[in-house]
Amino acid sequence: MSRRNFLRGGAASMGLFLAASPLARAVAAATHPTQSTLMGFKAVAASTADRFVVPEGYVAKPLISWGDPILKGAPAFDASGTQNAAAQAGQFGDNTDGMSLFPLSEDRALLAVNNEYTNYEYLFAHGGKQDLTADEVKKSQAAHGVSIFEIRRNAQGEWQLNPASDYNRRITAYTPMELTGPAAGHALMQTAADPSGRKPLGTFNNCANGQTPWGTYLTCEENFHGYFASAQDEVELPARETRYGLKAGNRRYQWYRHDERFDLAKHPNEPHRFGWVVEIDPMNPNATPKKRTALGRFKHENAALTIDDSGHVVVYLGDDERGEHLYKFVSKGTYNPNNQQANRDLLEEGTLYVARFTANDGEIKGQGEWIELTHGKNGLTAENGFADQAEVMIFAREAATQVGATTMDRPEWVAVHPDNKAVFCTLTNNKNRGVEGKNQPVGGPNPRAKNNYGQILRWWPHQGSHVDNRFDWDLFAIAGNPVVQDGLYAGSDNINADNMFNSPDGIGFDPVGRLWIQTDGKYSNEGDFAGMGNNQMLCADPQTGEIRRFATGPIACEITGLTFSPDQRTVFIGVQHPGEKGAPSHFPAGGDSKPRSTIMMVQREDGGVIGA
Repeated sequence: MSRRNFLRGGAASMGLFLAASPLARAVAAATHPTQSTLMGFKAVAASTADRFVVPEGYVAKPLISWGDPILKGAPAFDASGTQNAAAQAGQFGDNTDGMSLFPLSEDRALLAVNNEYTNYEYLFAHGGKQDLTADEVKKSQAAHGVSIFEIRRNAQGEWQLNPASDYNRRITAYTPMELTGPAAGHALMQTAADPSGRKPLGTFNNCANGQTPWGTYLTCEENFHGYFASAQDEVELPARETRYGLKAGNRRYQWYRHDERFDLAKHPNEPHRFGWVVEIDPMNPNATPKKRTALGRFKHENAALTIDDSGHVVVYLGDDERGEHLYKFVSKGTYNPNNQQANRDLLEEGTLYVARFTANDGEIKGQGEWIELTHGKNGLTAENGFADQAEVMIFAREAATQVGATTMDRPEWVAVHPDNKAVFCTLTNNKNRGVEGKNQPVGGPNPRAKNNYGQILRWWPHQGSHVDNRFDWDLFAIAGNPVVQDGLYAGSDNINADNMFNSPDGIGFDPVGRLWIQTDGKYSNEGDFAGMGNNQMLCADPQTGEIRRFATGPIACEITGLTFSPDQRTVFIGVQHPGEKGAPSHFPAGGDSKPRSTIMMVQREDGGVIGA
């Protein structure tokens, strides 16, 4: 079946539902894209250049790069790789990812930025080819976590780092934290160093993010498994542990050599203290970050928060691994817009749900339901391996399987449309889809076997209520390559030779409803990916279905993380790991400089609104 007939057939079968629904225009947009009035910029071409490319009439400049000092007294970046852990602890962390902006005034703001991981080939003078010393382990841990720093707008309208601000802060893999919610204090959270099971140290592999209306930052722990190993060659782990990727032989980061808590043989409960959403108060440098266990433990991508009309806080969450799931959290309490302090613990108690999708054969739209993950319900009982609610949260993946959740093509970022009626999620790719023995059948929101391009899922909560357990869904875009592929692998009708991409990852809306899409895909520019160039950022109109390329990144980078100034005249965009695995990048300084993850500041030359 051709991609055109496949998509049109699915849309036509919506029948009377669409005819009577105000959602009709949005559903039809993906199958019949038309020109947008939301987007006023000229699309940029795909690029393989080692630079950051933006549209005509726009200018992009670096705001901050890995190693720039953000704490008072911290040294300047030294490209030799010989700086010690103390230096890195005062500098901007590596591999910038999700970020949020918190205004202080019209011309002052705080940026909270995730530092997901680090590349040893650049962090150390020996390129990671030697056993790490104790200080080098500490340096690696200091390159992870979260950086919070003040920026100020100068007379020319450009934002600049204020390294002297008292707000500036580094949160690393050894910062004291607090556990809250159903898993706090549980026996599976207790360790020799913390018998209370409530005081973990650190956060790392912080992928994407979220922001609350009460002024806090949500950072999400993703691939935590890669930091645990053992000096022993064989450590027998239960299946519920290996489900999270834990194995003794994973020694990439070498933290276990000098930080005993990362040795699986010695401290088997330590991994349970990671894989959470962490809430941080950026306005109070002395506040202890809180790991919110009511939101479940898995490889979190981001936390998309919205306030339902009922007042309940709803957080949508993706688990970024092949064949994992999409989740929703609903708070027990309700939001009080007149007392922000009263909202500070709304994420401590609530109910976690996981999604199950249904569709007729050959259709890319259908219905769905949110299945409750509460002990004693839906088979989550002691007889099935869940002694209490804490175990349901600690082993949320196992719980999702127990209740029959749909396996997905790597759910990454989720974004809620500003009208609060529709929700979007990137499904970035899945080489295991439809492969024998992987138990990930083709169908529904995952319509392609061995999917190496990805798609963007969209759903509408039943009757506009985010607390309702029913929803309708379709696919807003199916990424592909119409130059070298046919059928569904060419992509949906809103994908063409001028805007094609693969592996959609980061997404976010601006206030008028432009959907911004960032990619973390293959940049070989060959074979299945011919013509796609480097990773990129695109802009889409959800109403018309049109997608335009807005920016392209340098060699071997991922484009990830975006946030806007309050006046929408500056967008901050993350460039992660340029030159990874030794690729020939020297971004951003050029010449023969060491490549560095960087936040770019993009503005219009005429001072106008971004994207308009």
